[in-house]
Amino acid sequence: MVVSDKNFNGSFWERLNSLWERQGIKDSDRVFWSGWVIKFGKFIAPNRYHEVEKSDVESFLQSLALECKEGWQVDQASAALHYLYRDMYPMPWIESGSLVKPEAAATGTPLNKPRITMEFEKWSGRMDEGDLPERYVPILEEVRVVLRTRYYSYRTEKTYLDWLRRFLIFSQPQNRESLSGEDGRAYLSFLAVRRGVAAATQNQAFNALLFVFKEVLGKDFGHLEGVQRAQQRRRVPVVLTQSEVKSLLEVMEDGTGKLMVELLYGGGLRLLECVRLRVQDIDLERNIITVRQGKGGKDRVTPLPHSLKQKVEEQIKTVLLEHEKDLARGLGETVLPDGVEKKYGAYAKEPRWQFLFPSKQVSEDPRSGQLRRHHVHENMLQRLVKAAAAKANILKTVTPHTLRHSFATHLLEGGADIRTVQELLGHEDVSTTMIYTHVLNKPGVSVKSPLDNL
Repeated sequence: MVVSDKNFNGSFWERLNSLWERQGIKDSDRVFWSGWVIKFGKFIAPNRYHEVEKSDVESFLQSLALECKEGWQVDQASAALHYLYRDMYPMPWIESGSLVKPEAAATGTPLNKPRITMEFEKWSGRMDEGDLPERYVPILEEVRVVLRTRYYSYRTEKTYLDWLRRFLIFSQPQNRESLSGEDGRAYLSFLAVRRGVAAATQNQAFNALLFVFKEVLGKDFGHLEGVQRAQQRRRVPVVLTQSEVKSLLEVMEDGTGKLMVELLYGGGLRLLECVRLRVQDIDLERNIITVRQGKGGKDRVTPLPHSLKQKVEEQIKTVLLEHEKDLARGLGETVLPDGVEKKYGAYAKEPRWQFLFPSKQVSEDPRSGQLRRHHVHENMLQRLVKAAAAKANILKTVTPHTLRHSFATHLLEGGADIRTVQELLGHEDVSTTMIYTHVLNKPGVSVKSPLDNL
């Protein structure tokens, strides 16, 4: 629900918030109570709040019972309007008798609940929170609060909430208490059998549901016995030759985008590691890039190519100049890691914490609501690489991660030790790095094809 309306002034919302405070409504719940007031205001339009009769309120509750699937929603809306017309807009009829609620609401039973499979097919293609049945919104909000109090990243928050939406649509629980580990295991099997997802996708869903059950619901999710597991496939990575990498870079125009692509290949960076680089992560004297909080939350160092030193230095100067302009406009804040922001919030305006590749626009932070300059969106780099590969006539599936694969393979082809490559890539196990030995032009054991002997 939306908690703002252009037709309402600030004083109205201050009075409404004060009303919920006096009634002991928790801060996290006030958005929903205010939502019923907004919904009722649209229902009685063009009349205003002080121009209604008791019959208008009861008609609204009746329409709500036909629209909602849970009786508690009608109860909550009824209580919100009762407080509204008892304290903010006192009406004589509010004390003469309680509001007559629809019979359907008294049972608390969903009306015309569709079968699970029908409901899932209906919602599976549209997973926005606005499309989710409203009775599940409180569960999502509860999980969101716990994720933020545990300092999970915003990306993890979005991923976990997306999986929770899909799970709720699939299982159709009556309330949070009716959720069970058996429902979760059934959903994981559904993903593998009916949806045919990859093993990594199923594991991601499992981690999300495990968090919800353990940290939010306080229930035992159980083990994966009996769950149909998605098949783990070992694929050889797509690798470009050095001539293909050269062709890819030659068709690109000089600028920030090309510099980022060169760093992906020159330092073996992942896509998000590149866009999240900050000014302080570049050591121009030692020619080192420090990757902070990479995959698995680990830091590592990787070489800064000598050929890019001047470009990176110019990029830093451009960033700092733009930062000074932001400070002069009363802005200049950037996003900090959660732990740093809590303890050292003032760092957000320091030059060293600014992103090396900042966005062109200042945007509102989705959590704090403050205006900040974030890093460029990763989609920009993905589109750039795809367009360049097509322009260079490279007949391979080329993504930003392909350049990381190429970095590792070309190092090994050049005689680098596999343990060194493992450290540069940030792999926890050398067996992960060993996959690049399968695509070497000069494998460790020289093998000649029998076809060449014909």
